[in-house]
Amino acid sequence: MGVPGGKKRIAIIAVSSVFLVAMVIGAVVGVVQYKKEVKHVGGVGDEDDDSTPGDINTSDSSKAIVAICQPTDYQQECEKSLEKEVGNDKDPKELARAGIQVAINKMDEAIRTTIIFKNQAKDPMIEQALSICKHLLNASMYDLKISYNKMGAIDLDKVDEYAEDVRVWLSGAVSHQDTCVEAFENTTGDIGKKMKEILEIPHERTSNALSMVTETTKALNSLNFKSNARRLLASSPPSNNNNNNKNNQQKQPGTKTDHPSWLTGRKLDLLKATPETLKPNVTVAQDGSGKFKTINEALKLVPKKSDDLFVIYVKEGVYKENVTIEGTMENVVMIGDGPTKTKISGNKSFTGGIKTMNTATVAVVGNFFVAKDIGFENTAGAEGHQAVALRVQSDFSIFYNCKIDGYQNTLYVQAYRNYFRDCNITGTVDFIFGDAVSLFQNCRMVVRKPKDGQACIVTAQGRTDKNEVTGIVIQNCTIGADPENKNNIKAYLGRPWKNYARTIIMQSQIDDVIQPEGYLPWDGAKFHMTSLFGEYNNTGSGADMSGRAKWPSIKKLDDKHAKAYSGGKWFESDKWIKPSGVPFDSGMMEA
Repeated sequence: MGVPGGKKRIAIIAVSSVFLVAMVIGAVVGVVQYKKEVKHVGGVGDEDDDSTPGDINTSDSSKAIVAICQPTDYQQECEKSLEKEVGNDKDPKELARAGIQVAINKMDEAIRTTIIFKNQAKDPMIEQALSICKHLLNASMYDLKISYNKMGAIDLDKVDEYAEDVRVWLSGAVSHQDTCVEAFENTTGDIGKKMKEILEIPHERTSNALSMVTETTKALNSLNFKSNARRLLASSPPSNNNNNNKNNQQKQPGTKTDHPSWLTGRKLDLLKATPETLKPNVTVAQDGSGKFKTINEALKLVPKKSDDLFVIYVKEGVYKENVTIEGTMENVVMIGDGPTKTKISGNKSFTGGIKTMNTATVAVVGNFFVAKDIGFENTAGAEGHQAVALRVQSDFSIFYNCKIDGYQNTLYVQAYRNYFRDCNITGTVDFIFGDAVSLFQNCRMVVRKPKDGQACIVTAQGRTDKNEVTGIVIQNCTIGADPENKNNIKAYLGRPWKNYARTIIMQSQIDDVIQPEGYLPWDGAKFHMTSLFGEYNNTGSGADMSGRAKWPSIKKLDDKHAKAYSGGKWFESDKWIKPSGVPFDSGMMEA
């Protein structure tokens, strides 16, 4: 028999906490202190150790790897890959980083394979899928590299902040890999199957890295190791591992992660901002009164990877174009004349032969994107099936007083941190979906009339790994139906798109369009057994939880658990939303 569950958990936490301290201070404290800590707290050292100071033998190295891999889902792959990557050089602070590095190594192979497959593709749908995969795997690689660099620069005074960034990015890396595989659904041939096989090891290694960061952070917080770490840092001799430290500090792509000066210096106040006060870099107007008549022309002027604001004023009108804010276009602010006056409109759909991700009228990839007083719509209608109006793959993105209209899959919150305030979102099936860290405050979700035989579902969250920090949080919002079709609609708050889906609805008005059971299972899957659907202090006839489906995943949250999903806790939004001037509540709100 193994160690009893409670004792095993305590052992894991104890060992993990030692590893996090070692990771943070290893370069200074050195290997000897690390061995003593592991032996004393974790119990994994030899009872009779006659090794000389600074001597780490292979046996001790293996034990260290076993300890840090213990909480992972793919423990065997974790141990095998770390043994190969780190060899006998066991500066302990590098173990967690090595977990990320081994994922990077395999991801590079997968990206090269997509290029080979693309040259073989004849089917247009497979060609689309491979193009999507190339984009997503490059994004996953970027996430892994900036996570590796962030871990190397970890600051004891900001452990939570550093770890939160890394967990968000590693969650993105996991999600991007999963979405790549999904792109091959409903395609012919075996390329999709081969792609899934190729991504199996990168996926396992990325999941393991996320688990290591998650567990060690929990351990540090629960055991309050910060003060001990500072004491050790102050009293310990310099490390003899200078060469390795120098090599590990080499700059890699994606090192720029600080908030831009316009945000930290509050040079933007969106609550009061108008096109005139923002002094736009370029104006777009269909009547010829601006520099350009299309948004895509204006985007050509956006400098690559600039820290400066680039403001685009889009005057009143309906702009029938598909727009992508590329990953190199950071700090873009797009402001209109009002969400019903300035509209960006498209009609791409799945029934039109376009993969869901590529149907988006507007796709936002560049970080620190802000939109105010803009409408986004996909007019493909209910018959178009999957037809995205807005896709958000941008970290630290804000949407204020925007209107997002569509039917199925209207808003794709694909990845990273995004905030929606005072927005109006309409749709039918899974019309808010994705795997981002998303918060909606003071928004209105309006259920439209679907195709005959379709059920309407407001949310479909897509978390696949229990350690992902992602989820959809709806706070102080209104969930109702289109008044013209109210009597013909039956809707549900959500369904679990993936096996660890997480959706929280709190302090919101839920109208009677929502059926008593509240949620639907995903067709043919058991995700409703492992997901989380939390509700807290909601009002309205649809908020009565007495008739909810009898799933273990449906929870009535108490005050403590609800506060964990408030804005200030959910993604430290005080640091990046409040300085923008957008209205924001960091705690509980009045329903």
